[in-house]
Amino acid sequence: MSVTDVEVVIVGAGLSGIGAAHHVREAVGDSFVVLESRRRIGGTWDLFRYPGVRCDSDMHSLSYRHHRWTDSDSIVSGDRIREYIESSARRDGTLDHIRFGHRVTGADFDSSTGRWTVTATTEDDPEPVVVRARFLYLCTGYYDHARGHEPHIPGLDDFAGPVVHPQHWPQDLDLTGKRVVVVGSGATAITVVPALAQTAAHVTMLQRSPTYVMSFPSRDAADERLARLVGRRTASAVTRVKNIAIDTALYQACRRWPDRMRGVIRKENAAQLPADFDLDRHFTPRYDPWDQRMCLAPDGDLFRALSDGSASVVTDTIDHVRPDGVVVSSGELVPADVVVTATGLQMLAFGRVTLSVDGVETPVSETLSYKGMMLSGLPNLVFTIGYTNASWTLKADLVGEHFRRLVRHMRRHGHDTFVPVAPTGVRREPLLDCRANYIVRSIDTFPRAGGRAPWQLGMNYYHDVLILRRRRVADPALRFGRIARTERAAVGTEAQVAVS
Repeated sequence: MSVTDVEVVIVGAGLSGIGAAHHVREAVGDSFVVLESRRRIGGTWDLFRYPGVRCDSDMHSLSYRHHRWTDSDSIVSGDRIREYIESSARRDGTLDHIRFGHRVTGADFDSSTGRWTVTATTEDDPEPVVVRARFLYLCTGYYDHARGHEPHIPGLDDFAGPVVHPQHWPQDLDLTGKRVVVVGSGATAITVVPALAQTAAHVTMLQRSPTYVMSFPSRDAADERLARLVGRRTASAVTRVKNIAIDTALYQACRRWPDRMRGVIRKENAAQLPADFDLDRHFTPRYDPWDQRMCLAPDGDLFRALSDGSASVVTDTIDHVRPDGVVVSSGELVPADVVVTATGLQMLAFGRVTLSVDGVETPVSETLSYKGMMLSGLPNLVFTIGYTNASWTLKADLVGEHFRRLVRHMRRHGHDTFVPVAPTGVRREPLLDCRANYIVRSIDTFPRAGGRAPWQLGMNYYHDVLILRRRRVADPALRFGRIARTERAAVGTEAQVAVS
């Protein structure tokens, strides 16, 4: 059994993990390792390979603060996002610290030594790999990479053609001249429909209920003009600030004036669709804007496909599937040669890693989130969960910055451990205040949020800038500890934690 000792273990080499590695190096130097279950860098952006895969966030705000996106292309493909993540890892020297094919199964904190023992498995060796570290930094995202959400659809097994979930897209699938039914109306469906419409005979988006969709330019014309005036680096910094402000303003406007913003979105949709298109049925959700995630159509690609007839929308529930298509509740048959089940993702808390203290497991669903980056009762642990209403990386960067400040504070005051201690009687709420179906289905397996600060996972970037970047690290709810050492210089023995 191999054992490695470092200061920090980072779990995950996706967007969060590579960003975290930059901040970890600033805090502890090269004494860290990144454990990644996949064989390539990128996490989500390596997993998803369906046609048209992209992000709904613009690259200027999705990029790291320390490695800004310097291209005027704003909405880019999943491949380019993964390449960007890898280029960041190369630039920082992080690639040398990543162990691919290492699936972390458990982590136990030893109070007597103030260190985590992290256990991982590999496909190549039956013996577990053990890493001991002072800090555990979880960057696992919140998607289950093994499976997507696949609800029961009556008669689906009787369908004569291929049935494909976007999370497991076969690279050799040829849709040329095929009739395709895409079941779903979330971000994946909004992405895949116009992409498939380029080669398929026809694509039908079959949705149970509509989603809010807005057009967004795939290339930032203002950034292009600014780059010619002040240079690419300065332009990218200004564009990043601009886009963060626009995204925040749009979200706040939707929450404060939902009726007015519903009208704005409807007017924007109507301008891009035929005059006889049934907006009320197909693009008017029952909920308010941003009760669930807003979907983006780069350069209006979805609306363009619907306008030119290469795609269509059917809003109804599925009655059953026949060998030649899908029968909806109205009795209409939607003919199909291929069915794509864009029925959503499955959430997974911290990659199914079992967390324990002194051998006693701590179910994460029983913990409270502290400042949206730590868990009550679990010492020296930091995690990253990004925003649902803005670019994921904005929160990931703030968590990394706060970790650096935390390490400096501990070093300055001689602390070895920290642990958030939950107050008694605090109201417990779902961690994420978003009604998206994929979140509602699994949120009870995640840590809880508290009814008051600092036990909430905030969804306001500017507020988090104040809390995580500006305000002092010390907090009454965060207890720091010191390991009582005996003859440390000689034998390195460490006794129990004395909590201050």
